[in-house]
Amino acid sequence: MSIAVYPGSFDPVTFGHLDIIERASRFTDRLIVGVLNNSAKTPLFTVEERIRMIEECISGLKNVEVRSFSGLTVNFARQEKADFMIRGLRAVTDFEYELQLSQTNRKLAEDVDTVFLTTNLKYAYLSSSIVKEVASYGGDISEFVPDTVAREIMKKYEGKLRG
Repeated sequence: MSIAVYPGSFDPVTFGHLDIIERASRFTDRLIVGVLNNSAKTPLFTVEERIRMIEECISGLKNVEVRSFSGLTVNFARQEKADFMIRGLRAVTDFEYELQLSQTNRKLAEDVDTVFLTTNLKYAYLSSSIVKEVASYGGDISEFVPDTVAREIMKKYEGKLRG
């Protein structure tokens, strides 16, 4: 049985993330979406909120589960007995950073490989930061995230919209 971990902040989860999750779920027996709890950052959503939103979006994928973690991603992958980690690439600029990260992880844990998936071209520009920026000005984010996620984002920005 193959196990993969797809780690990220997912603050918020976007159509790009969901594309990677759906595609990765097809070539592993068990996919664990790891939601990073990074105490050094101030996310828009709590870990619990991010997990709930992802679970709502992937309810039809029976071999996918969502868990939180903190610390080194490679340690989380080992804890979950993962054979490999999934990383999404949007553009060449992502590749350099992701390659360095995967090589470092390989040094830390030789038994955990990294598999890169290029995002669907229609989401190549998309990031959680862009979604939050557009939403913070009251912009339409319906092309970036599922409706349920868009509603949660807009709730966070109610009363504090810029511009």
